[in-house]
Amino acid sequence: MHKTIIHLFIELLKPKTIKMISKRKLILYIAASLDGYIAKPNDDLSFLKIVEKEGEDYGYNDFISTVDTVIMGRKTFEWITNQVEYPHADKKSYIITRAQKPDSGNITYYSENLKELILKLKSVSGKNIFCDGGAEIVNELLKYNLIDEIILSVIPVLLGEGIKLFKEGLHEQNLELLGAKNFDNGLVQLHYKFITD
Repeated sequence: MHKTIIHLFIELLKPKTIKMISKRKLILYIAASLDGYIAKPNDDLSFLKIVEKEGEDYGYNDFISTVDTVIMGRKTFEWITNQVEYPHADKKSYIITRAQKPDSGNITYYSENLKELILKLKSVSGKNIFCDGGAEIVNELLKYNLIDEIILSVIPVLLGEGIKLFKEGLHEQNLELLGAKNFDNGLVQLHYKFITD
Protein backbone atom coordinates (compact mmCIF):
# COMPACT_ATOMS: atom_id res chain seq x y z
CA MET A 1 0.00 0.00 0.00
CA HIS A 2 1.28 3.45 -0.95
CA LYS A 3 2.02 5.87 1.86
CA THR A 4 -0.06 8.99 1.90
CA ILE A 5 1.53 12.44 1.85
CA ILE A 6 0.62 12.82 5.53
CA HIS A 7 2.52 9.63 6.44
CA LEU A 8 5.56 10.84 4.50
CA PHE A 9 5.41 14.19 6.23
CA ILE A 10 5.24 12.52 9.67
CA GLU A 11 8.30 10.40 8.84
CA LEU A 12 10.24 13.49 7.79
CA LEU A 13 9.55 15.05 11.19
CA LYS A 14 10.94 12.10 13.15
CA PRO A 15 14.19 12.92 15.06
CA LYS A 16 16.22 10.30 13.19
CA THR A 17 15.76 12.22 9.95
CA ILE A 18 16.86 15.58 11.39
CA LYS A 19 20.57 16.32 11.23
CA MET A 20 21.92 17.91 14.40
CA ILE A 21 24.31 20.81 13.97
CA SER A 22 27.53 20.08 15.85
CA LYS A 23 28.29 22.46 18.70
CA ARG A 24 31.35 24.67 18.59
CA LYS A 25 33.75 23.37 21.25
CA LEU A 26 36.19 25.03 23.62
CA ILE A 27 39.28 22.82 23.81
CA LEU A 28 42.14 23.13 26.26
CA TYR A 29 45.34 22.00 24.50
CA ILE A 30 48.20 22.18 27.00
CA ALA A 31 51.32 20.48 28.36
CA ALA A 32 52.12 19.74 31.99
CA SER A 33 54.74 17.91 34.02
CA LEU A 34 53.86 14.51 35.48
CA ASP A 35 53.18 16.22 38.81
CA GLY A 36 50.77 18.68 37.21
CA TYR A 37 52.74 21.90 36.67
CA ILE A 38 52.42 23.92 33.47
CA ALA A 39 55.40 26.13 34.34
CA LYS A 40 58.29 26.29 36.76
CA PRO A 41 58.53 29.30 39.11
CA ASN A 42 58.71 32.67 37.29
CA ASP A 43 56.68 31.31 34.35
CA ASP A 44 59.68 29.24 33.21
CA LEU A 45 58.67 26.79 30.44
CA SER A 46 62.17 25.50 29.74
CA PHE A 47 61.19 21.98 30.82
CA LEU A 48 59.25 21.61 27.55
CA LYS A 49 62.58 21.44 25.69
CA ILE A 50 63.13 17.87 26.89
CA VAL A 51 60.47 16.63 24.45
CA GLU A 52 61.41 18.82 21.49
CA LYS A 53 62.09 16.64 18.47
CA GLU A 54 62.64 17.72 14.88
CA GLY A 55 59.66 16.87 12.71
CA GLU A 56 57.38 16.02 15.67
CA ASP A 57 54.57 18.41 16.59
CA TYR A 58 52.50 15.95 18.69
CA GLY A 59 49.41 16.54 16.53
CA TYR A 60 49.47 20.30 17.02
CA ASN A 61 49.09 21.24 13.33
CA ASP A 62 46.13 18.88 12.91
CA PHE A 63 44.54 20.33 16.03
CA ILE A 64 45.12 23.99 15.15
CA SER A 65 43.48 23.47 11.74
CA THR A 66 40.19 22.83 13.58
CA VAL A 67 40.38 26.19 15.40
CA ASP A 68 39.59 29.78 14.41
CA THR A 69 39.57 31.46 17.82
CA VAL A 70 42.16 31.53 20.63
CA ILE A 71 41.67 32.41 24.30
CA MET A 72 44.68 33.02 26.55
CA GLY A 73 45.77 34.99 29.56
CA ARG A 74 47.94 38.08 29.32
CA LYS A 75 50.95 36.44 31.01
CA THR A 76 50.89 33.53 28.56
CA PHE A 77 50.54 35.93 25.64
CA GLU A 78 53.47 38.05 26.81
CA TRP A 79 55.66 34.99 27.40
CA ILE A 80 54.95 33.70 23.87
CA THR A 81 55.51 37.04 22.17
CA ASN A 82 58.77 37.55 24.08
CA GLN A 83 60.06 34.29 22.55
CA VAL A 84 58.63 34.28 19.01
CA GLU A 85 56.31 36.14 16.68
CA TYR A 86 52.72 35.52 17.77
CA PRO A 87 51.80 32.20 16.08
CA HIS A 88 48.02 32.76 15.99
CA ALA A 89 47.97 36.07 14.13
CA ASP A 90 45.68 34.52 11.49
CA LYS A 91 43.02 33.67 14.10
CA LYS A 92 40.74 35.80 16.26
CA SER A 93 42.49 36.00 19.65
CA TYR A 94 41.11 37.18 22.97
CA ILE A 95 43.81 38.07 25.49
CA ILE A 96 42.24 38.01 28.95
CA THR A 97 43.59 40.88 31.02
CA ARG A 98 42.59 43.19 33.86
CA ALA A 99 44.06 46.21 32.10
CA GLN A 100 42.31 47.67 29.09
CA LYS A 101 44.46 47.94 25.98
CA PRO A 102 43.62 48.86 22.38
CA ASP A 103 42.97 45.99 19.98
CA SER A 104 45.62 45.13 17.41
CA GLY A 105 44.74 43.28 14.21
CA ASN A 106 43.00 40.03 15.17
CA ILE A 107 43.93 40.51 18.82
CA THR A 108 41.33 41.76 21.30
CA TYR A 109 42.34 42.58 24.87
CA TYR A 110 39.35 41.47 26.91
CA SER A 111 38.74 42.62 30.48
CA GLU A 112 35.03 41.91 30.90
CA ASN A 113 33.19 38.77 32.10
CA LEU A 114 34.98 35.65 30.78
CA LYS A 115 31.92 33.39 31.09
CA GLU A 116 29.84 35.78 29.00
CA LEU A 117 32.54 35.92 26.31
CA ILE A 118 32.72 32.12 26.00
CA LEU A 119 28.94 31.70 25.90
CA LYS A 120 28.74 34.36 23.20
CA LEU A 121 31.50 32.68 21.14
CA LYS A 122 29.82 29.28 21.47
CA SER A 123 26.49 30.73 20.31
CA VAL A 124 27.81 31.73 16.89
CA SER A 125 28.98 29.48 14.08
CA GLY A 126 32.66 28.85 13.54
CA LYS A 127 35.47 26.41 14.13
CA ASN A 128 36.53 25.32 17.60
CA ILE A 129 37.95 27.64 20.27
CA PHE A 130 41.46 26.96 21.59
CA CYS A 131 42.28 27.74 25.23
CA ASP A 132 46.06 28.20 25.43
CA GLY A 133 46.31 28.92 29.18
CA GLY A 134 47.30 30.07 31.64
CA ALA A 135 46.19 28.41 34.83
CA GLU A 136 43.97 31.25 36.06
CA ILE A 137 42.01 31.23 32.81
CA VAL A 138 41.77 27.42 32.75
CA ASN A 139 40.43 27.24 36.30
CA GLU A 140 37.93 30.04 35.72
CA LEU A 141 36.60 28.17 32.67
CA LEU A 142 36.42 24.89 34.62
CA LYS A 143 34.53 26.62 37.41
CA TYR A 144 31.68 27.33 34.97
CA ASN A 145 31.88 24.03 33.02
CA LEU A 146 32.88 25.88 29.85
CA ILE A 147 35.64 23.56 28.61
CA ASP A 148 34.37 20.75 26.36
CA GLU A 149 37.59 18.80 25.79
CA ILE A 150 41.13 18.61 27.14
CA ILE A 151 44.17 17.50 25.15
CA LEU A 152 46.91 17.16 27.76
CA SER A 153 50.51 16.34 26.90
CA VAL A 154 52.20 14.90 29.98
CA ILE A 155 55.93 15.67 30.02
CA PRO A 156 58.11 13.01 31.71
CA VAL A 157 59.50 15.19 34.48
CA LEU A 158 58.66 15.98 38.11
CA LEU A 159 59.07 19.71 38.73
CA GLY A 160 58.17 19.78 42.40
CA GLU A 161 57.00 23.40 42.30
CA GLY A 162 55.69 26.03 39.95
CA ILE A 163 52.29 26.88 38.48
CA LYS A 164 49.72 24.10 38.93
CA LEU A 165 47.39 23.37 36.02
CA PHE A 166 44.43 22.51 38.24
CA LYS A 167 43.84 24.51 41.40
CA GLU A 168 42.20 23.28 44.59
CA GLY A 169 38.52 24.04 45.13
CA LEU A 170 37.15 22.95 41.75
CA HIS A 171 33.95 20.90 41.82
CA GLU A 172 34.03 17.27 40.74
CA GLN A 173 33.72 16.73 36.99
CA ASN A 174 33.69 13.44 35.09
CA LEU A 175 35.50 12.90 31.81
CA GLU A 176 35.54 10.29 29.06
CA LEU A 177 38.84 9.25 27.48
CA LEU A 178 38.71 9.81 23.71
CA GLY A 179 42.27 8.73 23.01
CA ALA A 180 45.78 8.26 24.35
CA LYS A 181 49.09 8.33 22.50
CA ASN A 182 52.57 7.64 23.78
CA PHE A 183 55.77 8.81 22.13
CA ASP A 184 59.28 7.35 22.23
CA ASN A 185 60.64 10.29 24.26
CA GLY A 186 58.25 9.57 27.12
CA LEU A 187 55.55 12.14 26.35
CA VAL A 188 52.01 10.81 26.76
CA GLN A 189 49.09 12.71 25.22
CA LEU A 190 45.63 12.25 26.70
CA HIS A 191 42.43 13.42 25.01
CA TYR A 192 39.33 13.73 27.20
CA LYS A 193 35.85 15.12 26.81
CA PHE A 194 33.71 16.29 29.70
CA ILE A 195 30.63 14.22 30.45
CA THR A 196 27.58 16.46 30.63
CA ASP A 197 24.09 15.53 31.77
